[in-house]
Amino acid sequence: MRSLRYMKRHEFMPNTPFIKLLTKGVASVLKTSAFHLSEVKKMRVIPKDQPRYVRPARPYHIPEYKEGMRCGATGEKYLSATRFCDPNDPRIVAMAHSLGAFQVSDLEFARRAHELAKERMIVEYVPFDSAGDTLERGTGTCFHLANTMVALCRAAGIKARYKVFAMNMIAVWYQKMLGADSFMQRWYDSLGYFLIEAEVQVFVDGRWMDAVVGPDAGWQATMGDPISKLGETSLEDWFEAIPGTVMLRESIPYGLPFLGRLMITLAPGSVERVSSNVLKMSIDGRKIIEDAGGLEAYDAMVRAKRTKMPMVTMENRSQIVFD
Repeated sequence: MRSLRYMKRHEFMPNTPFIKLLTKGVASVLKTSAFHLSEVKKMRVIPKDQPRYVRPARPYHIPEYKEGMRCGATGEKYLSATRFCDPNDPRIVAMAHSLGAFQVSDLEFARRAHELAKERMIVEYVPFDSAGDTLERGTGTCFHLANTMVALCRAAGIKARYKVFAMNMIAVWYQKMLGADSFMQRWYDSLGYFLIEAEVQVFVDGRWMDAVVGPDAGWQATMGDPISKLGETSLEDWFEAIPGTVMLRESIPYGLPFLGRLMITLAPGSVERVSSNVLKMSIDGRKIIEDAGGLEAYDAMVRAKRTKMPMVTMENRSQIVFD
């Protein structure tokens, strides 16, 4: 049991903007459910004539932990064990060593950890759990994947933190990601943003570098986006942060996992549809990349003609801007 002093020092407690986001998120889910009860009941289940989500096999091997494997986690800020993020977990330590911890440069390790979390792990909407459990399963939300990358970097002695924000997505993301489920669309329209997004920041060569871990290359290709690299952020590209909501945190705060559990409890069918839709986009996008001549050719082509895309603007958006 960690002390209250430790929890305060390492940001286990949510700050005011986070509390406002969570409160509005929970209220919006309950309001949407109450005003569209018949639709919620319908969307809770997947009809028998519709395909069910099947979790893909984990596409990587977790090596065996060996006694005495070095771990770079310390009590220092951004190198500590925090909520759901234990860099000392044997699975995390073993995987960090397989990625080259203490053997390659910090920049190269961060690239490898980013590639694992972004391209080899799969986005699936599941209840929040530890970085080690996420690594074992191979799937999770953007927060799960970000949490795993943070744990791996801390295990390698590289400072890492969470970049958290409420986001407004570009129109094509709204249509393709939420188009499969009317309840999710109503919730987004009511709230003005979709959940809370997480990216990673790693401290390498004297500066903080962004890392987008949620959408893999296939998913991004389906959206017509470039393939994000270490050092790039989703903001001002396919997401736009709601003003006043960007937070840099050492720990996953108390309260955040509740919102995800609430969604899964109230609308399990909706959550499954989104997971299925995301997986389909990832698979479809690989064909787009192949037709373009491969990953590098696709990315170069898209970056050469990329223009800023329109965001989905909500009429009530001013109500969710924090002072």
